[in-house]
Amino acid sequence: MINFRYIIEVVLSTAAGIPAFPTVLDINQIREILPHRFPFLLVDKVVEYTPGVSAVAIKNVTINDNFFPGHFPERPIMPGVLMVEAMAQVGGIVMLQPEVGGSKDNFFFAGIDKVRFRKPVIAGDTLVMRMKLVKLQRRFGIAKMEGKAYVGGEIVCEGEFLMAMGS
Repeated sequence: MINFRYIIEVVLSTAAGIPAFPTVLDINQIREILPHRFPFLLVDKVVEYTPGVSAVAIKNVTINDNFFPGHFPERPIMPGVLMVEAMAQVGGIVMLQPEVGGSKDNFFFAGIDKVRFRKPVIAGDTLVMRMKLVKLQRRFGIAKMEGKAYVGGEIVCEGEFLMAMGS
């Protein structure tokens, strides 16, 4: 379970000039794991991580993100498909680890189910994403994951992800 009270305290303490909680994986470590690059790398840092089990990561949503000028200029909101992609990238961080039965190659969508968008995500929001492995079929290279994304402690997006390992 994500401790949002703690995360809010950290955000407030950071604004007051007090250092934030330690980053488990920074952007350079994320780039070593994921093949994505700008403008499609949608994970800024990982704050909780258990390889092969789960991860909690952050995407800082800013007005400078390249999707805002076209979605929608008069009311810029983060596209739902990019929230799903960001969550899938967090799933990739969980599973692209050979030492826990994952792959060092690539991970691809095999399906997404029960995806729901609860609230819009706008510039200035911090998208906190949690991906958890539910089932891994090593023989077929298929992983089923559960994902939830939050802003300010409220769920903004959730769904089930089916991913395939491969090259």
